[in-house]
Amino acid sequence: MRLIFLGPPGAGKGTQAARIVEAHGIPQLSTGDMLRAAVAAGTPIGIKAKSVMDSGALVSDDIVIGIVAERIEHADAKKGFILDGFPRTLAQAEALDAMLASKGLKLDKVLELKVDQTKLVDRIVKRAEEARAAGQPVRKDDDPEVFKTRLEAYNRDTAVVAPYYAKRGQLTDIDGMQPIDAVTAAIEKALA
Repeated sequence: MRLIFLGPPGAGKGTQAARIVEAHGIPQLSTGDMLRAAVAAGTPIGIKAKSVMDSGALVSDDIVIGIVAERIEHADAKKGFILDGFPRTLAQAEALDAMLASKGLKLDKVLELKVDQTKLVDRIVKRAEEARAAGQPVRKDDDPEVFKTRLEAYNRDTAVVAPYYAKRGQLTDIDGMQPIDAVTAAIEKALA
């Protein structure tokens, strides 16, 4: 099962991906984690990424697709994987499709967590308060101003990815404003 989770920051992609990982035994692939792992492992693509990152520049789509291509060859991803927060742009979506096709693979489902963006800031503030109350570190993304900037970037750059997959008949919308367990149930129903 090869999945993509789309939705703005704070929509619950990470929470739901963790549940799918648990239920289906497929890894959640974060491009940031994969980049750091490739750099640490000194793989050819990791060496390329490190030189770009060391210069302070953003890693190119080619490098990110190369990292994903490398990662999905690992044994734990043979049954499938979840891409969370990737692709972020139309160019990345097209490059991902081309890379998967070159391996004889395709996506099984693209799930978009639909949320009321006006309520997301409240959700993020609540998440930060709950982390503090539990004695856990607060994610730097949970600062309301940082969050608003991330949300603007999502709406500007990433929101165009969902229509791309909708045109291909691969997109399923999930109401992300429901309670967490209801969202999980809706996702499982979409995957059945």
